[in-house]
Amino acid sequence: MQNMKILNKKGVKHILDAIEKQWGAGFDTGNAFFQKENGKIYLMNRGFSRIDADKLRINSLGLYLGEMKDGELRLSIEGSQIIGPDAKKNVLELNEAETKEWMRGTDLENESEMKGFVIMKNNEDFLGCGKVTQKKVLNFVNKARRVEIF
Repeated sequence: MQNMKILNKKGVKHILDAIEKQWGAGFDTGNAFFQKENGKIYLMNRGFSRIDADKLRINSLGLYLGEMKDGELRLSIEGSQIIGPDAKKNVLELNEAETKEWMRGTDLENESEMKGFVIMKNNEDFLGCGKVTQKKVLNFVNKARRVEIF
């Protein structure tokens, strides 16, 4: 598998510790964790180990959970939907107007005391992950996934 490695227990523990530290969420999965050289982390069923992947050209595997950078985990939209229901901290609740702006890819004004990466939420929907700076929440919604008409 080009540019991908299966994470050992120590690597997985590093990711689970980041999830616990950032969101207070216990995340236990029976899935295998893969990491690309660029820090992107994927989840996949452990049954994949029965396939001889050395003979395959694989660009990505499984579900994209997020990206580990400088000891912090930035969740994908799907990652926020997996971790969000168990998150006990750093969850930013958005109203309808803020949700529309977020889904358009706009950075949001913010007055909260939260720092670092936060999970964005509207009612029961988890919308992805943003990074709180001094007075803004930076939007990481991919251009291809933004919604112009909401």
